[in-house]
Amino acid sequence: MSTFSIFLILIIIVAFLLVLVIMVQNPKGGGLSSAFGGSGSQVVGGVQKTGDFLDKSTWTLATLLIVLILLSNVSIKSGDGASDSILLDQNNTQNTTTPATTTPTKVPTQSNDSTN
Repeated sequence: MSTFSIFLILIIIVAFLLVLVIMVQNPKGGGLSSAFGGSGSQVVGGVQKTGDFLDKSTWTLATLLIVLILLSNVSIKSGDGASDSILLDQNNTQNTTTPATTTPTKVPTQSNDSTN
């Protein structure tokens, strides 16, 4: 398994957790829910300190997601050139082989002599 695959799996997990944490949070009001007539009195939690934990975890997961995305980009750029794809490997080997050299043949030209 390549480094990029590991980063990709971690990015998917962090993104899923971030979606869950955002969905659990209490609406603060004044957002889209109030613009469309939402009451804004939905309470999922019930504990006062849950909001602080969810806020901190949202920022932590969002920061972690950005860092993982940047690190995965670096792992792609600094790859050793080995790919996991057989087709890409075959394509690279075909491009590196030197083609057979052919000598151009001279095409006879027609003369404009009118000596008939």
